[in-house]
Amino acid sequence: MSDFQFPVRPSHDDPGNDLDGDTLHEECGVFGILGHPEAATLTALGLHALQHRGQEAAGIVSFDGRQFHTEKQMGLVGDHYTNPATIAKLPGNLAIGHTRYSTTGEVALRNVQPLFAELEVGGIAVAHNGNFTNGLTLRRQLIAGGAICQSTSDTEVVLHLIARSRYTSTMDRFIDAIRQMEGGYSMVAITRTKLIAARDPTGIRPLVMGELDGRPIFCSETCALDIIGAKFVRDVENGEIIVCEIQPDGSITTEAMKSGNAQPERLCLFEYVYFARPDSVVGGRSVYVARKNMGANLAREAPVEGDVVVPVPDGGTPAALGYAQESGIPFEYGIIRNHYVGRTFIEPTQQIRAFGVKLKHSANRAMIAGKRVILVDDSIVRGTTSLKIVQMVRDAGAKEVHVRVASPMIFYPDFYGIDTPDKDKLLANQYADVEAMANYIGADSLSFLSIDGLYRAVGGEARNPARPQFTDHYFTGDYPTRLLDKEGETMGRKVSVLASNG
Repeated sequence: MSDFQFPVRPSHDDPGNDLDGDTLHEECGVFGILGHPEAATLTALGLHALQHRGQEAAGIVSFDGRQFHTEKQMGLVGDHYTNPATIAKLPGNLAIGHTRYSTTGEVALRNVQPLFAELEVGGIAVAHNGNFTNGLTLRRQLIAGGAICQSTSDTEVVLHLIARSRYTSTMDRFIDAIRQMEGGYSMVAITRTKLIAARDPTGIRPLVMGELDGRPIFCSETCALDIIGAKFVRDVENGEIIVCEIQPDGSITTEAMKSGNAQPERLCLFEYVYFARPDSVVGGRSVYVARKNMGANLAREAPVEGDVVVPVPDGGTPAALGYAQESGIPFEYGIIRNHYVGRTFIEPTQQIRAFGVKLKHSANRAMIAGKRVILVDDSIVRGTTSLKIVQMVRDAGAKEVHVRVASPMIFYPDFYGIDTPDKDKLLANQYADVEAMANYIGADSLSFLSIDGLYRAVGGEARNPARPQFTDHYFTGDYPTRLLDKEGETMGRKVSVLASNG
């Protein structure tokens, strides 16, 4: 037996330990399609477009009219699902898929979604993006009632709630389970005839509906529709459940309903700051345009004399373009990102780890030497990567280095699907003021976008403190839902599971 803390997160104690510890990670991306003969292939392509939302593992479940099929693999989508032999194991015209970065649960094959269960009313597979803030509380209640949990993923709680529901139909059971969950999530599920989509009552996590040749699709972002040539239909509304079903004559019916506990929508601001692909449209807004607006607003709020605006790639690039255009200072690629550094390469030895940020970023000396550089990044978490990048730019001959961040300071952890360090390890909580933070990272100056500047960049108006338009607790401490697990002090309690090598 292995006894571990739940949730499990990578160690952030050693600033030189890894290159991914000083950034934010989304939990996952989801994709589902009904009624298409190439369902598994299209799902794999959709997951490939959503790869930025999770790189630890990917899974697909399909149904061929007789039985369910599943393939789950650790690693990237392209490492496994480009193999025709793998896709051949996923027959059928109905499939859902999931690409994962863990924020709750260990990194193990048993936690890779979609999760499947055979119920009294038939089989069902479920995949979700986000976190349930009452997931551990419900899990403990279920175990106390005799439930046996095989994974440490809170998605399994949904399956148990569906199984234990007193309703007769799969749909009613699904709705019954959803009404008991709290937090931020988007979810897709399949039964033998249905594709089901659901979004949390506050609309924290995004979910869109599309169609291809008359077949319905649900996915986390519009970029997954674009890659397969599908048409965007609309956003799934907060608190909405949509059921698409294949009828005996082959036609597809669609029914939409509200779960009954919908709140005013508050989409996660970090979808615009960092998570979503820049070519996606989230909540009816272009992510690329929003990020350029962030940079332009930053240039207005925090101007500084400089010779060149340089993005910290890739996240800072649209904001840097906006900053350069608004300030009139030339934009240049002063840092080049190496996209081919795998996670395994940075683990083996301390000597390799000591290379630090240079494994992923290299200074373009010709654009930096002798110049006053304005570095634009999308966010700063712990500041350890910023420290290394500033030093790298100085080593390349920069005369001055001014750091501009296209989002506010991060003060609070997240419980809705973003992997954030503990509160006391966030840079904003470690120093008394911005000047002290600038000294830590070695910059001549440091400025962050204001919360109103961010709101205007995304939604066109300042934040309404009485009724915030977006989820922004990481900046403000204003959590949009109850945090039942945290309030009940169950977030850190131990859950014993069998150790896994897979």
